[in-house]
This record gives sequence, structure tokens and C-alpha cells, in this order.
Amino acid sequence: MFQARIDFSNTITITKEDILHQIKLSCKIPEMVEQIVTRKVITAAGEKLGIKITTEELQKAADRMRVMSQLNDVQATWKCLEKHGLSLDDFEEIVYMTLLFQKLTTYLFKDKVEPYFYENQLDYAGAIIYEIILDDEDEVIELFYEIQEGAISFSEAAQKYIQDTELRRKGGYRGKVNRTDMKPEVSAAVFAANPPTILKPIITADGIYLVLVEEIINPELDQELRQKIMLDLFSEWIQQQIEQIRIVSYLPSNN
Repeated sequence: MFQARIDFSNTITITKEDILHQIKLSCKIPEMVEQIVTRKVITAAGEKLGIKITTEELQKAADRMRVMSQLNDVQATWKCLEKHGLSLDDFEEIVYMTLLFQKLTTYLFKDKVEPYFYENQLDYAGAIIYEIILDDEDEVIELFYEIQEGAISFSEAAQKYIQDTELRRKGGYRGKVNRTDMKPEVSAAVFAANPPTILKPIITADGIYLVLVEEIINPELDQELRQKIMLDLFSEWIQQQIEQIRIVSYLPSNN
């Protein structure tokens, strides 16, 4: 097979301007601007609230970050920094900002987690379900009655009707699905059920759902959920701050 050969020089130089231009071509500038503004808001809020980070905290956080990144020795750390164009000061800034973000989130929302959880408790409920989604309503209704009467099991029906290979192999098993991740029509039926039970066909814009509800899981406010709620609250807060800010950016002209 013929392959065209193009000769390049041995060296290609990449400048800061090249990198910025590539970011522009990748349509990443709005994303980068939002990240910059977020960092500046976090820094300003930390200063205003008097949040302090000690040298010991910084060192422990840096050690944790290296372990999580599998940077087991100095050589591996330097190699990683070089790969990403980072200096040691840059790495320390990343660690510092990560710590500041964590401390600021805790400062602002630690005491708001429980009230928020109990006010929105239903949103964190989940269910263990199996599902089959078809387009033909009559076919789904017929299949529903066949399963109810024991002519075919839900697993057998899943093997026969589900197109997605992985879901078919699992017999339609979706595992634990949070209430907020379900379509409203499906959610309303699932959480009104008395499991284990198969629900009557549910008509949605995406198709007709046939759902087997194995178990309803009531939420518990464990550490993982506490962290998630704090992060959700922080995301809402930071977005509100950004919307109130007039952003002045000095980007190269398109001309």
C-alpha cells in the first residue's frame, strides 16, 4: 500500500502563543475562563473569611496527592511535573488550592448539610431495578401480562428484547438508580411500588418502560453523602458568585 512520506525537521518548537491558539481552536476558552474565575473567587473568599492553611497541612496534602497519583519517589514526581509543564511552585499551588477549596466548602456548608438533606431527602432515595424499554405499547403490555402469569421470566424477556449487549447479558439489571436519575414518570411509579414487583408499562417520550422493582433504598446521611451535598451546595454558590461578577479578559484579538 502506497504511503506518502512527509519530511519534518528534527525539532518542533511550541510556544505559549501556540498553546493559547490551540485552546482557542479547541473552543476551550469559556471553560478556561470559568475555571480562572472560580479560582479567583475561592482565593478571595478564603482571604475574606480568614481561612488559614499551615505548612504541616500543606505537606500532608501534598503527600496524599502524590500517593493518589502513584508518584512514589522524587524522580517520578519530577517526571510528572515536567510532562504537564509544571514547576514545584505550581504543584504547591495546586495542593494549596485543593486544600483551600475543601476548607472553604466545609466552612460555608458544614452546618447546612443536615437541613438540606432532610428537606430534599426524597431526591437521594434509590431503587434496585431491572428494565426493558420498547417502542410498541401493545407489545409491552402483552409482555407484561406474560411475565405476570409466569409464561416468561423478566430475565428471559430481557434476553429476548433488549438490544444493548451489556444490559441484555445482565437481564436488564440497572443496579441502584437514584430517584433524580430516573425519568419523572418512571420515578413516580417506582417509588410508589411495594417491591419486589413488576410495574405496569410506563409510557415516556423515549419509549415504553417495563420495570421490575427489586428494592427501595432509603437514603442515609453517611460521610459520602455529606460530601456530595456539600459539593452540590458549593457548586450552586460558586455559580451565583460568578453570575454577579463582571469579567474583564484580555484575550488576543481575532483580527
